[in-house]
Amino acid sequence: MAHPVVHFEIGCRDMASTKQFFSDVFEWKIDALNQINAGGGIPGHFTSLGHEPHQYVSVYIEVDDVPAYLERVVQAGGKKVVGPVNIPTGTFAWFQDPGGNTLGLWKNKA
Repeated sequence: MAHPVVHFEIGCRDMASTKQFFSDVFEWKIDALNQINAGGGIPGHFTSLGHEPHQYVSVYIEVDDVPAYLERVVQAGGKKVVGPVNIPTGTFAWFQDPGGNTLGLWKNKA
């Protein structure tokens, strides 16, 4: 697959209870940085933005140029929602497809 799904994110308003829920139900190990070790599969993390959207789930698609893919999204009828945003481990952005689904783009820091 040219552009695999490489990460997932679960947004929440109450970090402690959300982490406890997933740990209790699925026995996920969650570290101090809210990174999820589910024992396989793609990596993920929990986040609490402190603003809307509070509750969400997003998957991130790996690309080699986040701004270029945001432009491709817009050209194809989608919408830019957030970013690109540089963080210590890479660059991400959120977009919506024409149906309104929000997904992420991700590029690891070189």
